[in-house]
Amino acid sequence: MSELISQISLKEIGTCFAVLFAVIDILGSLPILVSIRSRVGFIESEKATIVAGLIMISFLFFGTKILSFVGIDVESFAVAGAFVIFIIALELILGIQIHRDTTPESASIVPIAFPLIAGAGSLTTVLTLRAEFADINIIIAIILNMIIVYLVLINAGRLERLLGPGIMSVLKKVFGVILLSIAVKLFVSNIGALFVQSF
Repeated sequence: MSELISQISLKEIGTCFAVLFAVIDILGSLPILVSIRSRVGFIESEKATIVAGLIMISFLFFGTKILSFVGIDVESFAVAGAFVIFIIALELILGIQIHRDTTPESASIVPIAFPLIAGAGSLTTVLTLRAEFADINIIIAIILNMIIVYLVLINAGRLERLLGPGIMSVLKKVFGVILLSIAVKLFVSNIGALFVQSF
């Protein structure tokens, strides 16, 4: 226990927190959350936050093993995630609905916890951080990010009313383009590695 405590570093926690906060981008996802909320009626904030946190912490320890067990490498996982983000971006930019649920009454695990919060970008980032920082600092950074995620989720309705439909519409388009850029970046940065592995 004392050894674990000795590994705690505020500098490492701050760095991991900042990186994960930028990748998760929960504030940037507000237009998506509002869209999902209006579609399904209710977001299960607690369940979404807890599940997303557990997914990320589990992936920290077992991510590489899980992917290799099912015959998937990190690059393939990231490319698949890029396609999911691409589709969500198209929905925001074009104002269309590609993904359709049958009779949804709430949203928590899909698509909030995964892939919106604990998506390909954040999961691959967690694996990358583990190569440089102590596990305990990454876990603390994940928990701190989940607290912010929870606060945004439970206040999504208030934030929507505060911003108004006009600003929300503009934000949807802007963040749709940002998501599209992230999807392209994820795709380009990982597709090359897949081609190298093929030859």
